[in-house]
Amino acid sequence: MPNYRYQVRTSSGQVQAGVLTADSASTAAAVLRNQGGHVMSLSPVGALANAEGLMGALRALNAGKPNSKHVLDFTTQLAVMIRAGINLRSALDGIADQTQHAGMRKVLLQLKNDVEGGKQFSEAIAKHPKLFNPLYINMVKASEMSGSFSKMLDRIAAYMNQQMETRRMVIGAAIYPGIIGTLAVGVTVFLLTFVLPRFAAVFAGKEDVLPWATKFLMGLSKFMVHNWYLLLAGIVVIGGGLFAFLRTEVGGFWADKVKLSVPILRTMFRSLYISRSLQTMGQLINAGVPMLDTLSITGDIAGNQMYRGLWKRVHANVKQGKKITVALQKDGTLPKSVVQMISAGEESGKLGEVLDEISQFYMKQLKDNIKTVTGMIEPIMILMMGTVVGFIAMAIILPIFKMSQLVK
Repeated sequence: MPNYRYQVRTSSGQVQAGVLTADSASTAAAVLRNQGGHVMSLSPVGALANAEGLMGALRALNAGKPNSKHVLDFTTQLAVMIRAGINLRSALDGIADQTQHAGMRKVLLQLKNDVEGGKQFSEAIAKHPKLFNPLYINMVKASEMSGSFSKMLDRIAAYMNQQMETRRMVIGAAIYPGIIGTLAVGVTVFLLTFVLPRFAAVFAGKEDVLPWATKFLMGLSKFMVHNWYLLLAGIVVIGGGLFAFLRTEVGGFWADKVKLSVPILRTMFRSLYISRSLQTMGQLINAGVPMLDTLSITGDIAGNQMYRGLWKRVHANVKQGKKITVALQKDGTLPKSVVQMISAGEESGKLGEVLDEISQFYMKQLKDNIKTVTGMIEPIMILMMGTVVGFIAMAIILPIFKMSQLVK
């Protein structure tokens, strides 16, 4: 039987280490727990260690990094276990044992070790900013002070679930136009590089009678066939340059401004950013997070530099002792009706509830806008594709028809 090197903490708090012989790692862990120890580490010794180490490396390569879905699942499970009366350390240990994703299990074990070391849960998750955003951390911190940890976890899970649903809706709205656009480009390239060259011999020596459209397409076809590598290199360079530019502050600002300027898309994106901002702000206020921290986090999560700048300006005004609506009224980024409702919520002391209601309204409007945009883009893309393909087809058919008349 294989040997396992272990490290356990006894009930008295002492750390003991040694080597144990068992059928498997789970059997070894069960034996150690039955002896009253808390297993801190358990690793195989010898040939089994090499084999498991190799398998572990392969699993790590295939597992990838944990994502928002893993965090949502963890948050939901943790809320249920805390509500059932299980202490935080045991809950983290249990979720880690059940988690199939190696990367997420590693994070959960780190959280458990930090909690065992005396850190608050908010401090432990703050060490993983790529998984737990400022909203998550601050809502957990607020619940630690108010004693409503499980309810706050439910609220965080509901928020994350709605944000992920919104993201899926927006991505889903872009899939169909993307497929149609890719198909249109593919068909056009196929016609220019495989179909038109077949007619080069037919049209040879008859350039004087060919329409301008046919001459243009034949020249374009010839250039693409003989210089395809230049076109490919140009596409890669332009695409890479555009991607790099959009990742800069100026490029990101330009892209965010375009999203709010394109006639068909601006209503959809405005609904997206308003609902996201106000939902985030409402959740933080209801959780008891200080207003300045709330405005700072809202700006970071807004998703658009126009709205990020708006909440920064509001943050500056509130820091000077002014009301939220003062900056909103001057800015003009939010609709006047929204500003009026926020002002009413601020005066009545029910700002969090008002923000939740407004965000729900704009979430519904976002769903309607996505349906509208998808319904408008679909015929436009089909019309564009039909126009391009029809233009190429007519450029081929017309000269053939004209030459047949000349022969008669």
